[in-house]
Amino acid sequence: MRYSHSLRDRTYAFDGLVDLLAKATPDRSGDRLAGCAAESDAERVAAQWALADVPLTTFLDEPVVPPETDDVTRLIWESHDDEAFAPLRHQTVGQLREWLLDTATRGDAATRLAAVAPGITPEMAAAVSKLMRNQDLVSVAAATSVTTAFRTTLGLPGRLATRLQPNHPADDPAGVAAPCSTACCSARATR
Repeated sequence: MRYSHSLRDRTYAFDGLVDLLAKATPDRSGDRLAGCAAESDAERVAAQWALADVPLTTFLDEPVVPPETDDVTRLIWESHDDEAFAPLRHQTVGQLREWLLDTATRGDAATRLAAVAPGITPEMAAAVSKLMRNQDLVSVAAATSVTTAFRTTLGLPGRLATRLQPNHPADDPAGVAAPCSTACCSARATR
């Protein structure tokens, strides 16, 4: 499906949901290098306007990554909770943004957000985040609490925490281990 939006005297067209999501993303050098970024601020804004009008059900009808070719996507699709999605089914991405911001101001925000979370796919969440300012994202995130624990606990109220995870573009074990050994050597050298 093609998406489009007109700004002033120009119509910007986007070839499918993947292209629309890519062009609606804030400017990043990696996206420019990959050739998927919007060519101008005007094109980015047009993509965001077009994205705001996309019904959430489109993400279920037009998978960004086909579940038959990707195990993670297949798992997400198999665990998608249609009942939790029901209250949002009629909304567009822009309406979801407004619902999230309105919900974040309510006393029962954490309960309401937790109730719909199993119905929101990662692509829906990514789409709505492209329409939100940092302040909007912080407001919605502050309305709920996600605590996780393994060796340490993250997400406790009133605490700032980060999780450092070595990564490598090709998931090469030697590449993943290199920053760890460098960090260990640096830590030993400063003792």
